[in-house]
Amino acid sequence: SGAALTGPNGAGKTTLLLVLMRLLKPVRGEIRLDDIPITVFSDLDYRRRVTLVMQDPLMLDRTVFENIALGLRFRRLPKEELRLRVELWLDRLQITHLRERKATRLSGGEAQRVALARSLVVQPDLLLLDEPFHSLDRPAHAALLADLKSLLPDSGTTVIYSTHSSLDVRQLASQKINLENGRISPAAV
Repeated sequence: SGAALTGPNGAGKTTLLLVLMRLLKPVRGEIRLDDIPITVFSDLDYRRRVTLVMQDPLMLDRTVFENIALGLRFRRLPKEELRLRVELWLDRLQITHLRERKATRLSGGEAQRVALARSLVVQPDLLLLDEPFHSLDRPAHAALLADLKSLLPDSGTTVIYSTHSSLDVRQLASQKINLENGRISPAAV
């Protein structure tokens, strides 16, 4: 399932995602994951359940394979399971041909696919996307949107993503949350 965060620039979409990621503290209120206040989780346990992909993903100066495997290495997965899971997401996001390329030498669309694979390979409960298609050209945007639409329902991951695109909302979201001045405002889905 997925929810789209919409609203004008400065409405608080990125701030809300950073709060949900526990990178910023909420001023008031309580955030729950699976109906449990997130404050009961250690930072490590929480971040093993939630991943974030920013508009311009940070790539390490390593191969695409190594970038995708990073979270699995932190989890100390056995080598063979790590390899199989990375190869699965390389295939699912159609970037197997980039496996040995330095991740710092990718196009915007390729880097976004690697960032998504790096987030999804760890099987998060919640995937946060901050305008993931914003800087992509129209063909790359459409292709990545179509791939996500087909991949996400089977992943078991809930997605919350910020977007300005009504097409993205119609394609990926089962819910729409419109923000204005840091508050949820009424908006038609």
